[in-house]
Amino acid sequence: MIVRGGRVVTPEGVVAADLAVEDGRIAAIAPELPGKGEEIDARGLTVFPGLIDVHVHFNEPGRTEWEGAATGSSALAAGGGTLFFDMPLNSSPCTVGGAAFDAKRAALAKASYTDFALWGGIVPGNRDALEELADRGAIGFKAFMADSGLAEFPRSDDLTLYEGMRAAARLGLPVAVHAENHELVRPAGHTVRDYLNSRPVLAEVEAIRRAALLAGEAGAKLHIVHISSGRGVAEALEARARGVDLSIETCAHYLYFTEEDMVRLGAVAKCAPPLRPAVERDALCAALLRGEIDIVGSDHSPAPLSMKQDENFFHVWGGIAGVQSTLAVLLERSCKPARIAAVAAFNPAQRFGIVGKGRLAVGNDADFTLVDLGSRYTVTGDTLFQRHGLSPYIGASLPGVVRRTVLRGETVFAGGIVGEPRGRMVTRTHATTRIHA
Repeated sequence: MIVRGGRVVTPEGVVAADLAVEDGRIAAIAPELPGKGEEIDARGLTVFPGLIDVHVHFNEPGRTEWEGAATGSSALAAGGGTLFFDMPLNSSPCTVGGAAFDAKRAALAKASYTDFALWGGIVPGNRDALEELADRGAIGFKAFMADSGLAEFPRSDDLTLYEGMRAAARLGLPVAVHAENHELVRPAGHTVRDYLNSRPVLAEVEAIRRAALLAGEAGAKLHIVHISSGRGVAEALEARARGVDLSIETCAHYLYFTEEDMVRLGAVAKCAPPLRPAVERDALCAALLRGEIDIVGSDHSPAPLSMKQDENFFHVWGGIAGVQSTLAVLLERSCKPARIAAVAAFNPAQRFGIVGKGRLAVGNDADFTLVDLGSRYTVTGDTLFQRHGLSPYIGASLPGVVRRTVLRGETVFAGGIVGEPRGRMVTRTHATTRIHA
């Protein structure tokens, strides 16, 4: 197969070239390649590496009615993605032991249209299970420093987190943390404003500082998920300057929305940490453009409408559905194509030790997406491929129309999902690396 006349994106820049695919891998990237097989006309389109979303909750098995791998991976592919990392919650059982890992792997292998990797969990009492999770191919371990919202996935106190980090360091796997100080998160009241006030930026900043201290002492690789504020990024950068092996993730909704949008939109925009004031959002965007943020994911965490309805905002299930919109938000925030390729494909593959993905290069898997950067679209419920048409992006006009997404040389999306589920589990194939020296 030859992809003709596109603008091929790498972390270093953009080059006008053809892209040849053979046996599911990229065989050549050069102008005017010869070929006699299938041809895809990419003139006027930009060829990005398939996006890697390191932070989704597809909730299968056990809560497939919330999303599921089939619909979740369909939405990912529609947004240009070819690989996702599923978090250890909110599936049931949570992925905190070998049997649960096996069940999730089997379920996703049957249903996913894209490739996938699985996070294991760190919770009180499962330290001895971390090795069996690693042996089965866990991409890393996730811990909550504040209440997760699920009784079956309790938060990690400092001792649990530190011991989990030491175990992860021995196993060579990173630890991802939801960084909010449990003691500083104080639910009080019932309104949206009350919820915003209950989770201050200070709770995030302090938890990042403490997680970095523990990781440094444990010799662990630390990944801070969904940093929501410019102050949070600054704290993480200070820790990295002290030598902590730390990667910084934010999510598209923190780059796009502010706390006033949560007040306006209500439950569909509830998340934890919450959306922040415009000054924090703008500082986060500036950090992204300066290259200080390593990875942008979605934290796609949907739920049925019935769970989004309650007069007490604290009782509404939190989580933003946005896996299909990450690329568009990055374009809207003036990210150059090479920067998008870095934070949404190359850096995830490098940080989590995945060889053969995340970059358009000869020999790598032919995972890519063709995007019309000159077109815009309006998000409607009908344009979303996720299970429920609930999203804070409804009504937004966003740039960058995904025309086609290709996984290992086969089209999985072209205006709609193509073919049957063919996703495979991806595991770490070399040591995780520091993104910044």
